[in-house]
Amino acid sequence: MTEALQLPVIDLSSPDRLSTAKSIRQACIDYGFFYLVNHGVEEELISQMFNESKKIFSLQLEDKMKLARKEHRGYTALCDEILDPSSTSKGDPKESFYIGPLEGTLSSMNQWPSLEILPTWRSTMEYYHQKVLSAGRRLIHLIALALNLNEDFFEKVGALDAPMVFLRLLHYPGELVSSNQEVCGASAHSDYGMITLLATDGVPGLQVCREKFNQPRLWEDVPNIKGALIVNIGDMMERWTNCLFRSTLHRVMSSGQERYSAAFFLDPNGDCVVECLESCCSESNPPKFAPIRSGDYIKERIRLTYGS
Repeated sequence: MTEALQLPVIDLSSPDRLSTAKSIRQACIDYGFFYLVNHGVEEELISQMFNESKKIFSLQLEDKMKLARKEHRGYTALCDEILDPSSTSKGDPKESFYIGPLEGTLSSMNQWPSLEILPTWRSTMEYYHQKVLSAGRRLIHLIALALNLNEDFFEKVGALDAPMVFLRLLHYPGELVSSNQEVCGASAHSDYGMITLLATDGVPGLQVCREKFNQPRLWEDVPNIKGALIVNIGDMMERWTNCLFRSTLHRVMSSGQERYSAAFFLDPNGDCVVECLESCCSESNPPKFAPIRSGDYIKERIRLTYGS
């Protein structure tokens, strides 16, 4: 029986930015996860996004495969992905749809269902994408303050100059689970980039393991808070902070109920070099990781996940 985790709640609209930054710092050190409220993404828009998400996953497989993943955009079928490379399973029992950056030359790589089939799908997803990106940029400013940096630090190092942002719609079909079997909808993993902002439909399943190097692993449930986004720190932010902020291992356990979620990955521009922050290292605590180009790191992680 897993325990429910009481994560900190961060109010993005709070006028006391320094106090908010201090709370974010503690949340990222202790958990690597927190709830974000008053983020500017309306509950009605989140509901519309999930309604449209259900529509695309309800299409016939033949129609979904016309939008099959290319250049990390489009549809991925059930069991196409294994998030935990050490897993012996044939693949994670979920399907997903990726939407990449909406601006710049990379936007042409996105794949969209036809207007005849899903007339309001693209406009809804584009609006949701833009709203969550806006919240994410505001949050990154506060994370910079939390690290005793100027709030525009991540902009100055180029991380937010055409960032690599991906919206990933996820569907976990509950009927795949047998009554006597424990099944991971998404196997244990940490996220690759800076931060992830997650919306869920309220169906339980998300679990975190705060001490990823301990065995056996202790998993804790993350309950849904209506209207809140669930934010977690990714591996590149962990590298930047010399492991001060933790990129926490997490997974989704199938409960037998159908489940939808939407993960928004806010990752640095591919040319941004991620290297230990001066505020996170010292003579007694030297950098643990060599500098790395963001795009190279992400590309290798994707290769390991998809085997190509």
